Order: sequence, then C-alpha cells, then structure tokens
Amino acid sequence: MIGAGAGGICMAVALRRLGIADFTVFEKSDGIGGTWWENTFPGAEVDTAVPFYSFSFHSFDFTRTHVRQPELLQYLQNVVSRFQLLPHIKLNTGVVRAVWDETTHSYDVHTTDGQRHRFDVVVSAVGLFSNPKVPSWPGLDKFRGPALHSARWDHSVDLRGKRVAVIGTGSTGAQLVPAIAPLVEQLYVFQRQPGWVLPKPDRDFTPAERSRMLRPMYRRLVRLRQFRTYEKVLGISFIEGTKQNIAAQLACENYIQSVFHDRPDLQKLVTPDYPFGGKRPVKESKFYPALLRDNVELVPHAVMAVTEDAVVDDTGTSRAVDALVMCTGFTAASYLSTLEVVGREGKTIQEVWQGEPQAYLGLTVAGFPNFYMLYGPNTNGAPIMFMHERQTEFVTSNLKRMMKKNVTAIEVRKSVMDVFNWILQKRLNRNVIGQYPEVNTYWRSESGRNVLGWGEGMTLYALLTRTTARLSSRARRLDPVADKSVTGLPKRLVRKISIPRGRQQSARAATVASEL
Repeated sequence: MIGAGAGGICMAVALRRLGIADFTVFEKSDGIGGTWWENTFPGAEVDTAVPFYSFSFHSFDFTRTHVRQPELLQYLQNVVSRFQLLPHIKLNTGVVRAVWDETTHSYDVHTTDGQRHRFDVVVSAVGLFSNPKVPSWPGLDKFRGPALHSARWDHSVDLRGKRVAVIGTGSTGAQLVPAIAPLVEQLYVFQRQPGWVLPKPDRDFTPAERSRMLRPMYRRLVRLRQFRTYEKVLGISFIEGTKQNIAAQLACENYIQSVFHDRPDLQKLVTPDYPFGGKRPVKESKFYPALLRDNVELVPHAVMAVTEDAVVDDTGTSRAVDALVMCTGFTAASYLSTLEVVGREGKTIQEVWQGEPQAYLGLTVAGFPNFYMLYGPNTNGAPIMFMHERQTEFVTSNLKRMMKKNVTAIEVRKSVMDVFNWILQKRLNRNVIGQYPEVNTYWRSESGRNVLGWGEGMTLYALLTRTTARLSSRARRLDPVADKSVTGLPKRLVRKISIPRGRQQSARAATVASEL
C-alpha cells in the first residue's frame, strides 16, 4: 500500500481483519496520518462533524463536534496502535514506480530508498491532498521573507507583528485567517474568486455527550442520523434550481447579511456571481468575522507577481509584506502525479488517462490488474471515512476471490469502466460545476471535465462497491505453462454468466459476463 493516511490505515485494518499479515505500507513522510500529519497550519480542523469523520469500527473520545488537527491525528494513530499496524508501516519511504509483470502477475515496486519490491497487489492511498500546488508567480524565488505553503507549515516562523499576505480563500484560507489575524500587524487576504460560505455549527461536546459517544449503539444511531441528513442534501443541492440548492444559497446569503449588515462593500466582495455548488462550499464560522478586523483587508484580486518585499495583484497594485502564506491547495485533479504506474500493455496510467483521470468507482482502471486507488477519480464530495470503508470492502472482496479461486489477476472490464464514466459524467454535467465552466474549482481537469465529484449519494456508492466487484471484472490464473514455477493450477476455465434483470443493481455499470 502507498500512503499511511486515513485510506492506508483503513485498508490495513481491513487486511488484518481478513487474516492477511503479509503487507507493507510505504509512507513518504516521517509520521503517520497523511493529510493530518502534514497539514499543521494554525486553525486546521475538519468541516465534517464526528462521528462521521471517524471510522465505524473505532470509537474515540472526541472533545468537539468538528475536531482539530491534533485530535484527529491522535485518533488515526490510536487506530494504528489498536490494530498493531506499526510493524507494517515503512516511514520516510515513498513509492515512485510500480510496473506490472505479466509473466508473474505481480508488480515490481520501486521506492525512494533505491529498493525494489515484488507485490501481488498494489493499493494507492495517496489521496487528493498530498502534492501541494505552489504557484509559479514571477519573483516568488526573490522574496526575502518567509514564503509558506499551508500544507508545509514551518512552525519556526513567527508571524507576530508582521505584515502578512494570505493567498486563497478556500477552506484552508478560511480556517487560517481567523487563527493568525489577532497575531499580525496587517493581514492582506487575496481572493481570486469568492466562494459560498456556510456557518459551521462547531462546539464542545458536553461530558454526557462524550460518554454516550463511546457507546457503540449510540454512536451508530448518530451516524445513521448524519447519514440520512447527508443523503437528503448531497448531490441534489449542487443542481441549480432544486429546492435544496435554493435553500443552501439562501442560507449563505442570509449569513453574509447577518455578518456584514453594515458593510455593504464587503457584502459585495464575498458574494459569488454563480449559484451555490459552483465550488466546494466553505464551512467556517470565524472567517467572515475576521474580515471585519481593522488589521485585515480583503483584496478581491489574483496575485500576478511577487517582489523582494511585496505582492502585486492583477491590477498592478503592490502591497508591502513581510511574509507570504499560500493557501493554494493541491494538484488534486492530477491523480497519481507523483507516481508512475505501468500496466499490462506497457503504458503508464497517465498515458492512458491523457489528462482525464477516470476509473470504475474511482477504484480500478482497465489495463492495470490488481491495482486499486482509494479516494480515486470521482469519489470526492461525501464523508471521506465512509468512502474509504466502502472502497476497502471492494478491494477485500477481490482479495477473497483471489484466495478462494487461486486467481492471480483481476482487472475491471474496459466496457464497464467506460459505460460507468459516460453515465456519471452525463449526470455530473447537470451540476452547477458542469454548467458554469468559468468558475475556478479544483474539481475539474484542464479540459473542464469533473474528475473529482461523485454526486450520486452514499447509498448508491455503497451498493455498487458491495455488489459489483465480481461482475465488473475479469479474473485470470497465471498460465502454468508460461511460468514453470507455478504448479498445481488447473487449466483456465472461462464461462459466461448471464445476469438476471432483477439482479442488475446498477444499470449504469452492468456487465454481461464474468470469468472463473
């Protein structure tokens, strides 16, 4: 496995539960936790309420409804300790290349320490937010002060009493600005394009609530209630004109009015000119009030250049600063950009994608047997822990099939993958993101294709991951004639199985044949 963040940890737990002990988790960082190990900027916290931002199989004594980075990191490390995963994790070791070997039905995995390893199955859990997007502004390398990216925060830098520029007003910028505003002399917040902001109902749990949350049955009931709420609003609230979409935008507009009731200038600057759903909405209750501080100025322009001691916006206006903070996100739409995966036909996954990442259920790609991705293409937009658990169920379903049937290679059918993505994109194009291409969002590829969003609800995703692993793929056994080291395997048996109409749980991705 590649990555010891939430996805890698979830997959490792699934393997332990399956009785598989022969696995390795490669982690490029020097600690466990993935995004929550690396993102330590002031104010870092989740915007999804617990217990949904936690695994169903592990409780924890959370202190707040929306946990902060240190507490969530402790939770993930607690899972590692409970399931004794640490011996399987290799820190400070990234994976740079994985090459499929058709003669052995395995992957040759190259790591950053110069070693090569042989694995039957590779699971990428690098996620979306592992490769920071650093802008190429002219003059950035000449800036004399500290220039920080939020994902690589340098805690040795003291911002107190300094003039600071924060570039970006997405979720990260919205969390960071109120955290550092009281410390700095002057804070310039550069906003290329406003996004819709919802207040976050964050608060401390009472002692009684914390006690109840540790009870499995109570926690399940809370998760079920959250699940039902999400199912009512996810997906459909991003389609312009639906009552959920109208209600969400009205809530945002009312929030703007309540905070900036006597500042019409700021009301205008923070109000988007596109409907709710054009970008991922920001959930934060402290960002707007921070913009009202005397030492904070909202700059409604993109950064065009940096000098030795100033930031220049796209109007040519220069503002002197002592420090830069880039809340510019990640290369989220460029899946696996730091990893070369070579498949069955000798092509890399990037060559196959040609800038348009796609997969079946975001998990598996035709031409790349035994290779899986957690949080892959078009799986964003739902609570991540829930999605991870459904994705690991899909992977373990195929692993069971391999063990029981002496299967050595499982690969999604290209026809299934293509039909699935054709239907998914057709439905995603109904969303505001698909209708307003002028909106800047990391959910789209360079061509404008939505490569991140799921948008179809958690129930359907759970159904597809639990029921279609076998029907969507073809399985093979290694030919004992081609490889004399493999003995005792019967000749390959192929039989076609018609799928009864009543069992076609997903007409969107149905196939008509299965092997073995």
